[in-house]
Amino acid sequence: MTRNGPLALVFHALFVVFLLAPMVVVCLVAFTPHGYLSLPTDGFSLRWFWAIARYPEFVRAFWQSVWLAALSSTIAVLLSVPAALALARHRFPGRGAMTALFMSPLMIPHVVLGIAFLRFFSLVNLGGTLTGLVLAHIVVVFPFALRLVMSSASGLDPSVENAAVSLGATPMVVLRRVTVPLILPGVASGWTLAFIQSFDEVTMTVFIASPSTNTLPVRMFLYIQDNIDPLVCSVSALMIAVSFLAMLVVDRTFGIERLFAGRGRAS
Repeated sequence: MTRNGPLALVFHALFVVFLLAPMVVVCLVAFTPHGYLSLPTDGFSLRWFWAIARYPEFVRAFWQSVWLAALSSTIAVLLSVPAALALARHRFPGRGAMTALFMSPLMIPHVVLGIAFLRFFSLVNLGGTLTGLVLAHIVVVFPFALRLVMSSASGLDPSVENAAVSLGATPMVVLRRVTVPLILPGVASGWTLAFIQSFDEVTMTVFIASPSTNTLPVRMFLYIQDNIDPLVCSVSALMIAVSFLAMLVVDRTFGIERLFAGRGRAS
């Protein structure tokens, strides 16, 4: 295996710095003692982290985002399993068109989706409701879940299922005891990616959310329209810390490789 040369190492280092620099700057600004956006060159302060307690709408929006992302990603994964098995393992007329239809939310700008959902939900009396928000997020995150589940289903060896059938297992038993466990890494990684996408979605959500169904990204977006203090930076820093700790726990418990590559932590 060839080793990377000095130029490649410098390029990779600069690329990593380019990706991490915005998050580092946001975290540094969150510790500023001043009432405006500035790096804490003359000291660090937890002032803006304590200030979050004075804005309970951020806390409510956070839990709203968590429940919305968990519900929409779970439903998307449940729908993606039969769709992925059908598309990955069978050839039938219209298969390509159906795949393109399922993946089409990736190609449509979220501004267009937001306007379309706003118009449609207004006609069916779902505008500003949690039900409408969940349905919209399912449409947006479904392609992410479907793609990863399809990757696992494509590499599934049908002889394993045939062996289970030959031993007397019913189709439902084969699905529950053989097929689903074999594609579980794709299901878990698809759920994780769908959850992240739903939690982070703001462009479409801002069109269809109401004051009672605001998510955390929408609440932050609305806050920075009228304020220039570092409160949003402190909220962002907390979210970065929570995400880092969550990934660390998942890595130590299951192994990132097991979720995204189908391989567990080496014993």
